Amino acid sequence: MVVQQGLASVAELQTQLSWIRRHRRRRFVQLVLDDVGDGVRAMGELDFKKLCTKHRLPVPDRQVVRVTPSGIAILDNYFDELGVVVEVNGIQHEFAENVVADALRNNELVIAHERVLEIPVLGLRTRPDDFMDQVRRMLAAAHGERAA
Repeated sequence: MVVQQGLASVAELQTQLSWIRRHRRRRFVQLVLDDVGDGVRAMGELDFKKLCTKHRLPVPDRQVVRVTPSGIAILDNYFDELGVVVEVNGIQHEFAENVVADALRNNELVIAHERVLEIPVLGLRTRPDDFMDQVRRMLAAAHGERAA
């Protein structure tokens, strides 16, 4: 959360961690910093990254910033070369103000010819193979469209 809220950077935290030589959670903290440095901002995004590897799919760029007519959109997972966006939505996306903002963002992306899939964290945990099959099919469709 410290990085997500902009209170410190990954580099600053890694510098502080380098001062700690022996601690039972040092390795765990380093792994978390590696994931955060790689663009992971939520556990669902980390789960998605692992599922991409498990399902032999490319690992997308994370936290990609787009400027749309509705404002700034930060994309959880973006397969740039194919124009495919995969949003992993936690429970906060169910709040009324977020439902509207998400719809506006996703509509703008679709208008700009991006392909958008939404995966609720609950679905990623309970039906990962079904959602990853959808991601695979979306990537295949986008690849076929770009090749044509």
